[in-house]
Amino acid sequence: MRFRHPDGSIVHLAYCTNVHPAETLDGVLTQLRDHCEPVRRRLGRDRLGIGLWLAADAARTLDSDPGALRTLRAELDRRGLEVVTLNGFPYEGFGAAEVKHRVYKPDWADPERLEHTTALARVLTGLLPDDVTEGSVSTLPLAWRTAHDADRAENALRTLAERLDALQELTGRSVRVGLEPEPGCIVETTRDALAPLTALAHPRIGICVDTCHLATSFEDPYTAIDALTTAGVTVVKSQLSAALHAEHPHLPEVRAALAAFDEPRFLHQTRTATAAGLRGTDDLGEALAGESLPDGAPWRAHFHVPLHAAPAAPLTSTLPVLKAALTRLVGGPHPLTRHLEVETYTWQALPSELRPRTRTQLVDGIAAELTLARDLLTDLGLKELP
Repeated sequence: MRFRHPDGSIVHLAYCTNVHPAETLDGVLTQLRDHCEPVRRRLGRDRLGIGLWLAADAARTLDSDPGALRTLRAELDRRGLEVVTLNGFPYEGFGAAEVKHRVYKPDWADPERLEHTTALARVLTGLLPDDVTEGSVSTLPLAWRTAHDADRAENALRTLAERLDALQELTGRSVRVGLEPEPGCIVETTRDALAPLTALAHPRIGICVDTCHLATSFEDPYTAIDALTTAGVTVVKSQLSAALHAEHPHLPEVRAALAAFDEPRFLHQTRTATAAGLRGTDDLGEALAGESLPDGAPWRAHFHVPLHAAPAAPLTSTLPVLKAALTRLVGGPHPLTRHLEVETYTWQALPSELRPRTRTQLVDGIAAELTLARDLLTDLGLKELP
């Protein structure tokens, strides 16, 4: 979906396909047929943007086989779909029964992360619509905090920047890569991103602002985004997502409601803001199990809940944080980013009574999220384009 900002520039809105498990090119092509095109039709659109997730196997195939890349591009065109952004954070196995810490491997100290991200950038230049010259890729925020080789990671990012420069010279198309801060990682907050990104000082390496992660870390959207702007850090893209919010975590009924979201597949880092600073646990179950997390103030958990359907009381979502971030990102005289991606990958991890039971229900849910995002954009003065 495309929108014209009041300054005349085009802002792209997509939804991320990491909600649909697929490890191979054949799996990606099936996604387009079974999910992406039906979402487009459900919205009554001639064209729909998707934020494509390409696992390592699919990325290697597309990068090494020009025929395969042409096949994917033709299939996108045939189904009324377009790609300007890729989710390069998960490497593989994102549809596994248990993902947890595996999603942070390989990290940026491992040469495979550099090679994978380079492949994604090359592939993206072949997928961009004919009238678009700029693409984006979101990526791991360096590493999970417990194991990190800072020098190797920094060198890898410098090499990536050089490769992205060369890629533009070769193709005439610019691809930018954004570190995506996430609780528990080396770069946990936007503030943590300032030092490595200003040291790198390259316009093709910036930040991806995920509004669920922003909220989970209790960052104020205006303060965070203004600090990035002041430091000259590029907001490569923003993932529009909402976290799980518990206003009164000391109450038994609130803990019982939270326990329904404690599931075995994904990591649900949980945080609370105290007078001494941010406190947290690496998973929701850990927070609920004992007294490791103070419960005198609200808790937020890294659980991407559907944008259009907040959890039932006594829980809610951090949709207000998303709205504030979006206002700062695209509501001013000029957009601070032109790539927006709805990213709710946890549909099948929701409590059983909230999960979509059929493919049609999932399509309806994704379409409802995109409709909400569209309405937020038009309320900010952007004009939806055909």
